[in-house]
Parts: sequence; C-alpha cells; structure tokens
Amino acid sequence: MAQTDPTSSGGDQWFGHPKGLSFLFATEMWERFSYYGMRALLVLYMVDYLLKPATAPTVWGLETLQRGLEAVSGPLGIQPLASQIYGLYTGLVYLTPIIGGIIADRWIGRTPTVIVGAMLMVAGHFMMAFEHLFLVALMLLIVGNGAFKPNIATQVGGLYRPDDPRRDRAYSVFYVGINVGAFFSPLVCGSLGENVGWHYGFASAGIGMAIGLATYLAGLRRLPKQQFQDIPVAAVKAADPDLKKSLLGLAILLIPSTLFWAAYEQQGNTMALWIEQSTDRRLDLLFWQGEIPVTWFQAINPLMIFAFTPPLIACWSRWAKTGREPSTIGKMSLGCILLALAYLIMAAAAWSGLPASASWLWVVLYFAVLTIAELHFSPIGLSFVSNMASDSSRSTVMGIWLATSFLGNIAAGWIGSFWSTLSNAGFFLLIAALAVVAACSIHFAKPVLRTVLSNT
Repeated sequence: MAQTDPTSSGGDQWFGHPKGLSFLFATEMWERFSYYGMRALLVLYMVDYLLKPATAPTVWGLETLQRGLEAVSGPLGIQPLASQIYGLYTGLVYLTPIIGGIIADRWIGRTPTVIVGAMLMVAGHFMMAFEHLFLVALMLLIVGNGAFKPNIATQVGGLYRPDDPRRDRAYSVFYVGINVGAFFSPLVCGSLGENVGWHYGFASAGIGMAIGLATYLAGLRRLPKQQFQDIPVAAVKAADPDLKKSLLGLAILLIPSTLFWAAYEQQGNTMALWIEQSTDRRLDLLFWQGEIPVTWFQAINPLMIFAFTPPLIACWSRWAKTGREPSTIGKMSLGCILLALAYLIMAAAAWSGLPASASWLWVVLYFAVLTIAELHFSPIGLSFVSNMASDSSRSTVMGIWLATSFLGNIAAGWIGSFWSTLSNAGFFLLIAALAVVAACSIHFAKPVLRTVLSNT
C-alpha cells in the first residue's frame, strides 16, 4: 500500500494543526450533539411517556425485551425497566466499536465506515419520532455509533507522525469538540423535548447528526490520503511484543474501568430522576424567574470541561517540569477517587434535603467534581491507545478500549434499577463505594502495570 505522510499538506495548517483536525472536531461536535441530546431525554421519555400502559404496547419488540430482562432481574416496574433499557443502550454503544474497528482495518477503510455509521445514526434519530420504531431506532444508533466512533477518533491521530508532540494536544482539542456538542444538546434538544414535544427533541438530534455528516464529507480532502483512498491491509497475524504488552495493560484495567463507567453513567440515568423529583430547581434572577428544566443540568458537565481543561493541562505541565506530574495510572486512580467524592456529595445532598427537596447547588457541585474525575480518566485513554497501536490495527484497538465502557454501562443500567428500592442517600453511597473499589483496583495493579506499560 502506498503510504502518504499524514502531515504532507505542509503549509495547510490552522492554528498550528492540520486543517483536517477542524473538520474532525466539527464532525464529532455534531455527532455528540445528537447523542447527548437524545440521551438527555431518553430516561425521562421512557418514564414519563413511552413505558406508560397506554403507549408501551405499541412499541415493537418491547414486550419480548422486557421478558428477557425480567428473566434475569425479576419483575420490572416502569422506572427499573427504563434504567435497564438505558444501560443496555449506552453499553452496546461502547461494544460495537470493536466491530466497527475491525471492519475498517480489514475491509473497507476508515472513512467509508465513518460515512456508513453517520448515515445509520441520522436514520435512527429521526425514527425516534415514531413510538413503534423506538427499539429499531436504538439499534440503528448502536450500530451506527460502532462504525463511527473508533474510526473518527483514530483519524485524529492519523493527522500526525507518531513522534509529533502535537498529538496529545490534538486529542485535548478533539475532546473539547465532544463537549461543545454535549453542552448545547441538552439546551436545544432537551428544551424542545420537555417543552414542545418529545419528538421535536429527537428530530433536532437527527438534524445535528445530518450536519455532522455533511461536515465530514466536506472535509474529506483534508484527511490523510491512505485513510480513505486505500483499502487497508489485513491486520497482522502476530502482534508485536509492545502491542501485546499494551493489550495486557488494557485487560488489567478492564475491571476498574467497568466500575468507573458504572458510576459515572448514573449522571444521565438516575441523576436525571433525582433532579426531576428531589431537586429544588427554582431560580430567581432579575431577568429570569422560574424552574430550571431538568435536561439543562446535563449541560453542566460539558460546560465545566471547557472551564477546567486549560488550567488542568497547565497544572500538569508545571508539575512535569519538576517531575511531579502524575503518571497515566496515577491520574486514572485519582479520577476514581474524585468520582467517589462526587457521589458522597450527592449522599450529603440527599440528607440535607430531607424531607423536602435539596438545592440545585448540590447538583452543580456534584458535576464540578465529576468533571475533574472525568478529565483524569477519559481523554488520556484516547491518546494512549492511538499511540500504542500500529496503523494496521489502530481502529480495532481503539474499539477495544471503547468497549471497556460496555460492561460499565450495562452495570450502570442494572444498578440504576435499585433507585426505586433504596433510599436516595443509600443509593449514592453504593455508587461511591464502586468508585472506591475502582481506585483500589488500579492502585494494587500498579506494580504489574509498570511492567507492561512504559508510560505508567
């Protein structure tokens, strides 16, 4: 296969980075707009409308799915069933990238796989406007995301040579793009869904995904040529020793990663119910008075990503000069500890609000700590995986890393089903305990990880 230089465009730069990064940034921004906009509505939509006795029988396949879930969990009411469907959906979203990575690496290439995935997601979002197609729409979104996500993330790394110091900064920029979309989506899709109609909210998510697809197509010539003009070679049969060590490291991190995401993903599941049912959302300002919409709280986390990323990176840079920057594994362990602290804050909120509702300021504090925890865990993994794998298997390995969230999201849905049976404070303490176990798992595995990962 004829190789091309990822930076062969020479002067074709934008703010010190290849112009292709700006198109990938914008494409991912709109894709995340669609994903988080739909996700902000999903549990509320199911609990408040779709799973009610009047509408549930019209949903194709719902009765069969419910019987399957109840065979494992026992009888499920509306809220536990909604939480389990949410967990199943978000979990499968992180499992299918393995398949999408293999398809791209071995058969059709990354760009065609991204395009097909985007088209499937556009169709899925618009199908959400029809109650009877609800599960069909979720399946299209799951498959489309599996084709889209690992390959567009891999293409960011493909814009740079392996030794280019701009790579890590590029992934930080890319991660901001994710959160720009995640910030605006609850404000737009959530407001339409809550105040105008559920289907208007879902349709706006579909429009966002369509804009993302158009943006990607417009930027094709800015991407490295081998990413979309050549059909990739089959993955090598025997991985090199460094790759084997890295994959072993991922295997060791599987359990703590699962626990981290099981706790983290409650923000779009049971936290939405807490905000709706147990939070005093009244806000009195000179220019606006009333209740803050439930879905708007989902915009706090991405907003704080914008605010916290620059000072955190600057802090790490200062520490690096004196040799005090935490290692990769150290950052992940700290992220788990901070995640536990976020849910201890919510346990305190539950106690403070008895017997009435708790202030919305507790939720803001929760999201602040949760965001710092996320920044110690998620973007670091993207850069690490992109750098550790050979080009012939990079999308596959990226898919494997994303799939570590699969079990976590499945567990998040199952754990969320206990929301109706535990006290609010007891539930939040349970989630905090999971995060503590994740931190301990990473800490005790650190000596082993040091032998398999060179950058720990």
